[in-house]
Order: sequence, then C-alpha cells, then structure tokens
Amino acid sequence: MSSDTDLRNISDTARWVAIYRAIESERPDALFRDPHARRLAGERGERISERMEFANRNGWSFVARTVLFDRFITESIANGADMIVNLAAGLDTRPYRMALPPALQWVEVDLPELLDYKTEKLARETPRCVLERVPLDLANAAARRALFDRLNAQARKAMVVTEGLIVYLETAEAASLAEDLVRTPTFGRWALDMVSPALLRMMQRTAGIKNLQDAGAALKFAPEDGPAFFERHGWRLVEVGSLLQTAARIKRLSWRMRLIALLPDAKGRQPNAPWGGVCLFSRPG
Repeated sequence: MSSDTDLRNISDTARWVAIYRAIESERPDALFRDPHARRLAGERGERISERMEFANRNGWSFVARTVLFDRFITESIANGADMIVNLAAGLDTRPYRMALPPALQWVEVDLPELLDYKTEKLARETPRCVLERVPLDLANAAARRALFDRLNAQARKAMVVTEGLIVYLETAEAASLAEDLVRTPTFGRWALDMVSPALLRMMQRTAGIKNLQDAGAALKFAPEDGPAFFERHGWRLVEVGSLLQTAARIKRLSWRMRLIALLPDAKGRQPNAPWGGVCLFSRPG
C-alpha cells in the first residue's frame, strides 16, 4: 500500500516540483512569483517533498531552471513567437503569472487526469493569453504527430517547451520526439532541460529519487554527448544555461557551492562531470 508520502505515478512529480516554486515565490526577494504553486501542490505535494532529501538540498536548481525557461520564453515571444507549446506541462502556471501578449496562443499538453486536476484548481483564475489544454499521452507517437500537424497550421512561429520531461525518456523516445518536433515547420525553437550521465548516476543513488522508479517515473536519459545528441537529430544549439552558474548569478547558492560555480562550465559536454542545464535549440535554416 502506498502512503501519502509516496509518489504514486509520474504525475505526482508535478506536485513535488510545485513546492520549489512556492518556496521561491514566498521569499521577499523572489525572482518570480507563482501564487498558485502551493495550492496546486497541495498537502500531498508537501509530504512528497519532505522525503526528497537530495532535491531539497539542491532546491536552487529548480529555481534556476524556472528562471532560465522564463527568460528563453520571454525572449522568444519578443522575437515574434505567437505560440508556446508546453509538452508535459504538469502544474506550470506561466500563462497566469507571466506578462504575456493577450493574443499569444499557449498550448499545454499532458495526461488527462493531471490536466483535469489543474483545470479544477485554477477554475476561478484568468490566464493572460489564449490558453488551450490538450489531454494526451506523449508516448502515443501517432497522436502527438497529429497534434503537431494541427498546431503547425495554427501558428506562424512557435516555441516548444519541455521542462522536466527529457530525463524520464528512453534514448529512442528522446530521439523520436526531437525528430517529430523538427519536422514541424513552425516549431522554430525548443527549450529543454537535461543532465549529464554523472549527475544522473548521483541522483539515482539517493533515497528520495529512488521512489521515482517505484512510481514508474525512473530517471533515464542523460546522453554521453550532451546537447550534441539533439543536434544529431536535426536541431541547432543556440544557448546553454548552466543551472549551477545561473543559481550563483541569482544568489541562490551556499558559499561552498558558489566556489564550485567558479569552475569552467562543462555545458553538458563532459559525461563524467556532474552538470545540469537548460538548452535552447532552433530549427536549422
């Protein structure tokens, strides 16, 4: 029997991650404010997070990740993106908390049960742009390709966001998704987060993270060649943002970690160096 402190499925990771957004939002010097995060996480999210010792010690990484994705999204919109496609959107609330053009199309894709929960919790809130939620299992390749075709016809210039998704995929699944996205002409940019093999191994050894495997949400994907993996599948690397160096810049690290952040950034290209970051890609041509 699972307890209320256990992760039951991959959707529960969204409740867990929302806690870190809530903690940052409640700081007097918050770098972003997500007034819905704690309500979406709920008591269950609080209890799950209590067991994630490794993640709690490194809560700065979730803050840095959010800051980097926010920046890449803001810059893409400033450069003409008229659609954001958020795959495995989880409990993200950017359509409600960011300053967005009212005409911007924002498409959230995730499992039906999770989106139903999110819709219920945010029923009284008003998004700042045109928001569409699509219940879909992204593992269904035929269904996601049909969705990409539909969205391609609706947008002039779209950005794809996959925050917290890639690490849960098998190598073949990551390659297939990359190829499906790059074949979609209006999907001009793609932001994703990834970790190095060394960091993945470190995470897999921790007790709290091991619970993910029991919930069917094992951490799997950390390519030896880092961002170059996605270049081999059709994408062009634009920018790499290190979580550690970003956290140092935004003053969310301990003094010991700040010293480590002074070391040269591996940019995900050294498999034996612990590294995590957010990568921005564009379609070639």
